[in-house]
Amino acid sequence: MRWASGVSENSDPEGAVQEAADVVRERLGPGDPDLAFLFASERYRAHEEGLVDLAGDALSARLLVGCNGQGVIGGGREAEDPPGLSLTAAVLPDVQVRSFRLGADTLPDRNSAAWRETLGLEAEPSPHFVLFADPLTFDTETFVTGLDEHFPSSVKVGGLASGGTQPGDHSLYLGGQVYRSGMVGLALQGDVEVDAIVAQGCRPIGTPLFVTRSRDNLLLELDGRRPVQLLQELFERAAPRDRELMRASLSLGIGMHSAQQEYRQGDFLIRNLVGVDEESGSLAVGASLQQGQVVQFHLRDATTSAEDLERHLGRYADQRDPRCLPAGALLFSCLGRGVHLYGQPDHDSRAFQSHLGDLPLGGFFCNGEIGPVEGQTFLHGYTSVFAIFRRRTRLDA
Repeated sequence: MRWASGVSENSDPEGAVQEAADVVRERLGPGDPDLAFLFASERYRAHEEGLVDLAGDALSARLLVGCNGQGVIGGGREAEDPPGLSLTAAVLPDVQVRSFRLGADTLPDRNSAAWRETLGLEAEPSPHFVLFADPLTFDTETFVTGLDEHFPSSVKVGGLASGGTQPGDHSLYLGGQVYRSGMVGLALQGDVEVDAIVAQGCRPIGTPLFVTRSRDNLLLELDGRRPVQLLQELFERAAPRDRELMRASLSLGIGMHSAQQEYRQGDFLIRNLVGVDEESGSLAVGASLQQGQVVQFHLRDATTSAEDLERHLGRYADQRDPRCLPAGALLFSCLGRGVHLYGQPDHDSRAFQSHLGDLPLGGFFCNGEIGPVEGQTFLHGYTSVFAIFRRRTRLDA
């Protein structure tokens, strides 16, 4: 298994493709790639049909997939301001790659047979999924929940196209086609594993609390008290810096295991607070809640996000099996990260390289990131999801 990645900021579409493709070809070595990923900024939108053809011809890949993004990632760089074009290609021996597309608001029926028929897949051997969707026309959250139900052993990663403001603004690439809605995806089977790292970039404040009353996404009581009252007490005890963050970047972490006795940073699924009812003292959360769940308030800033990323990458680097070394990776990073968060370019890519070396890394800045937390797949925000690809067969096998 071999991977390579390159990026270009050439404003000329043909020149950008050629520059990125030349880097990929040189680093990939002999043979045509089985799979190529193309991520292109909005600057090239008027030329996208030709862009897809140019990229396909330049790499001679058997399959090309991708989408547009407000910023792109490749070759260890993060090109956040257009123009930017990223190409990542892979030679995948003994790996079967299947592609599929779903139209806007189209989901398979709930039964397993319908899912297998729609995607052209069987649940075994477990496929791994890479997904790209239009955030304005496709219900990605419902789709990945269905994938978890019907393909429970599979890893699902990906991102939502970014840069547009209305339906039709985003582009999805599959084969030689450009689609303006729905979603496109890949299923990888055979001698391939996908390791997912999901860095949500938050730290807990206060203490874990029980949801004692809720209705759908409304948090009505925590430990028998009004959530707004608890928040006010937490604010009064907080340090000045945390008070500032509570006004701008307060989130709720939802514990994933009800039987867990002790909770630490990273043990929660992070969801935004979307509203406050001062009269009732309740909070609206970007997720459905259930009585008995453990939750904890969280804050996000550049320092916390960087520390969280280092912790996840360090743990992966320390625990990986040296007999199954990774060959390449994709990064799906939120638009709210990058220079906007850290004040410096290439932050997450450099952190990745510091722990995993010069591993080929491509990707883009997303309008939502897809990745697993504690075995369940979610659509995230303000997150960086790394998908690391390696052979399933061990070197000593």
